[in-house]
Amino acid sequence: MADKYNIEEAEALARRALRLPIAQATPIYEQLLSLYPTSARYWKQYVEAQMAVNNDDATKQIFSRCLLTCLQVPLWQCYIRFIRKVYDKKGAEGQEETTKAFEFMLNYIGTDIASGPIWTEYITFLKSLPEDLQRKIAVRKVYQRAILTPTHHVEQLWKDYENFENSVNRQLAKGLVNEYQPKFNSARAVYRERKKYIEEIDWNMPAVPPTGSSKEEAQWVAWKKFLSFEKGNPQRIDTALSTKRIVYVYEQCLMCLYHYPDVWYDYAEWHVKSGSTDAAIKVFQRALKAIPDSEMLKYAYAELEESRGAIQSAKKLYESILGVSTNSLAHIQFLRFLRRAEGVEAARKYFLDARKSPSCTYHVYIAFATIVFCIDKNPKVAHNIFEEGLKRYMNEPVYILEYADFLTRLNDDINIRALFERALSTLPAEDSAEVWKRFILFEQTYGDLASILKNRVAPRKEAFENCSWNYEIRLRYAQYQVEQRRKEALFGKGEEGSSALESSLQDVASRYSYMDLWPCNSKELDYLARQELLVKNMNKKVEKTNLTHGPAATGSVASSSKVVYPDTTQMVVYDPTIKSEFASSANPVAAAASNTFPSNVAATATYGSASTFDEIPKTTPPALIAFLANLPIVDGPTPNVDVVLSICLQSDLATGQTSKQSSAAKGNVQSQNDPSGSSRGGSQRLSRDRRATKRKDSDRQEEDDTATIQSQPLPTDVFRLRQMRKARGIATSSQTPTGSTSYGSAFSGELSGSTG
Repeated sequence: MADKYNIEEAEALARRALRLPIAQATPIYEQLLSLYPTSARYWKQYVEAQMAVNNDDATKQIFSRCLLTCLQVPLWQCYIRFIRKVYDKKGAEGQEETTKAFEFMLNYIGTDIASGPIWTEYITFLKSLPEDLQRKIAVRKVYQRAILTPTHHVEQLWKDYENFENSVNRQLAKGLVNEYQPKFNSARAVYRERKKYIEEIDWNMPAVPPTGSSKEEAQWVAWKKFLSFEKGNPQRIDTALSTKRIVYVYEQCLMCLYHYPDVWYDYAEWHVKSGSTDAAIKVFQRALKAIPDSEMLKYAYAELEESRGAIQSAKKLYESILGVSTNSLAHIQFLRFLRRAEGVEAARKYFLDARKSPSCTYHVYIAFATIVFCIDKNPKVAHNIFEEGLKRYMNEPVYILEYADFLTRLNDDINIRALFERALSTLPAEDSAEVWKRFILFEQTYGDLASILKNRVAPRKEAFENCSWNYEIRLRYAQYQVEQRRKEALFGKGEEGSSALESSLQDVASRYSYMDLWPCNSKELDYLARQELLVKNMNKKVEKTNLTHGPAATGSVASSSKVVYPDTTQMVVYDPTIKSEFASSANPVAAAASNTFPSNVAATATYGSASTFDEIPKTTPPALIAFLANLPIVDGPTPNVDVVLSICLQSDLATGQTSKQSSAAKGNVQSQNDPSGSSRGGSQRLSRDRRATKRKDSDRQEEDDTATIQSQPLPTDVFRLRQMRKARGIATSSQTPTGSTSYGSAFSGELSGSTG
C-alpha cells in the first residue's frame, strides 16, 4: 500500500509528463489519475496539456470525467477558458453557449469561498453583450446572487453592485440597496466565520488511505468542523440552498479523504436523514468503488437496502461479502439476514451448507443456536445444535463457555456439570483456566459444600499461568458494547461529542460484530477508535495523543507528551511594598529582584562559580545570616512546608536596629536603583510613613492577642489557621521591635520585606 501511494514518486511522474509530448505523457497522466482520481491538480495539468495542442475532443472528454468529482475553482476556471475559446467567434450562438457554461459552473461551485473571480468574470461577460433591458436585468440578478454568497470578494462585489444600480437608476438603487444591505451583512459575517475553517484545510492534500499521521488527523478534524459549521446553516438561508452548500462541502471533503470509509458513511447517512434515500444509495455505490474491500460499508449499504424493502439488492451485497470474506462473520450475518427476510427455514438450510465450508468455525454454531433459541423459542433444536458443534469443537474453551451459558439459561445444572467434566477431561492445561473459573462459579451458585471444595483445588496451577486465549479481544468487544449503551443513555443530555458520534461507522462495526469477529481488520478498528477520540476533542487543539494506531506510534508518543516546567531560577522574594512602588515598571519581576538582593548576588545566584558563591555572605544582611545559622538541619532534599513554617515562626531572630534604620536601609537600596530621582524617593518615603502610621494603630490592638497566640504550641494545620486569620481581616505584616528581618504575623505566612 505504501509503495502504491507514493507521493514523491507521483510528483516526479507529474513533472516528467510536463516535459514530454502529449502522446507520450498521456499514459503517465492516466496512471496518475487511476491512483488519484480526485486530484484536481493532476486533472488540470492533464487538460491544459491537451488544450496546448488544440486537441478539443480529448479536452472535452477529460472535462466530462473530472468536473463533477473535482469541485475546485482552478480546474473549473480552466473549463470556462476552454468554453470561451471554442465559442468566442460564433456570434449570438457562442454567447448563448458561454452563458450556459457560466450558469452550469456557478450551479456547482458558485458557493465556494474562492468563487469570487468567477462571479466577477460572469458579470463582466454579461456587460460586454449588446446593451438592452434584458441584459441589465440579467446583470442585476447575477449581482444579487453574488452578494449573498460568502466569498473572498463579497465586499468588492457589493461595492460594484451599488455602483451598477446607481448608474442605472438612482431612485430605484436606493430601495434595492436598502433591501439587500442586511442580506449582504449576513453574508459578510458568515464569510468571516467560514474563512477560519477554510484556513485549516490543506487543499493540495493527496487522497491516500489513512496512515494515522498527525497531519492526516488534523485535516480530518478540520473537515469535520467545516461540515458541522455548514450543517448549522449560519446564514439562515432556505433549506434547498443550505442542502446544496452541505453537498458541496462533502464533495470537496471526499477529494482529500477519498479513502476514509467513515466520511462516505456520514455523507450517506446525512442524505438518509434529509429524506433523500436515492442520493444515499448513489453515495454508497461510489464509496464501494473507492474502497471495494470495506465490509463495513457493504453491511451499511445492505442495511439501507433492506430497510427500504429492496431485499434482493441487500441479498446480493451479503453474497458479495461471502465471496471475499475469509472468516465466519459473513456466514453469521447472512444467517441473520435470511432469518429476517425469508424465515427460519431458509436460515436452517443455509446453516446446513455453511457448516461444510472451510471458513466455518464454532461461531456459526453458536450464532445459529442463539437465533433458534432466542428468536424462534425452540430450546430443543438449539440444544441439538450445541451438541453437534461440541463434537467438532470440544477443545475450544469459548464454545464450551457459550454452551454452558445456554444451559444456564435453561437452568439445567445436571447437564452443565456434565459438560464441564467432559470438557476439562480433554482440554489442555494452558486452555482450561477460564473453564475452571466458570466451573467453580457454577458450583458456588448451584452446588453443595462438598462439590465446591472438590473443584476448588482441582485446577492445576499451570492452567492459570498460561491463560492467554482471546481475552483481550473479548474485553475490547465488551468495551465497545458498553460504549454503545452509554451513548444511548446520554444522548440528548448535552454530553460533549454525543451528537457527532450518533449514527457513526463505529455503530455499524459494533452492530455487525459477533463475539471476537469484526467486519474490519485490527488496523481499521484502531482507526475508528482514533476517530472517536478526535471527535470528542474536536473543539480542542489537535495534537498527537498517546492512543496508538500502528507500529510507528511508539516513537511519536514521547514527542507529544513533552511537559514545559517553569524556570525556578527566576523566582524572587515577594515584597508588597516594592510591588506598589514599581507597578509601572516594564519588568516588575526584574525590579523586585534588583530591590531584594544586590545586583551581583542576583546575577550569580544560579550561574556563578564556587568562588562567586563565597561572596554572597559578604553582601547578605547580618540579621539574615544570624537567622540562617540558627536553623536546624533537616533531612531530605525538600523539607516539609509545615516543618519550615514551624521553624520560621518559632525561631528567635537576632536583635538589630529599629525600624527607622530599616527604612533608611530601604532608602539606600532605592537610591542605588534610581540614582537620579531624589524627589521621587521623598514622595515614596512619605507614602510609606503614612502606611506605617495606619498599621501601628491596628498592630497595637492585636499585639496582646498575637503575643498570646505565638507563645502557645504550634497548631498542626498552620496553613488553615493562616487562611482563617486572613478571612477575619487581620493585617498580613506588622512592625516588630527587633529591627531585623521581619517575616510577618505568625499566621499570615507573608513576608514584610523589611531588612536590617
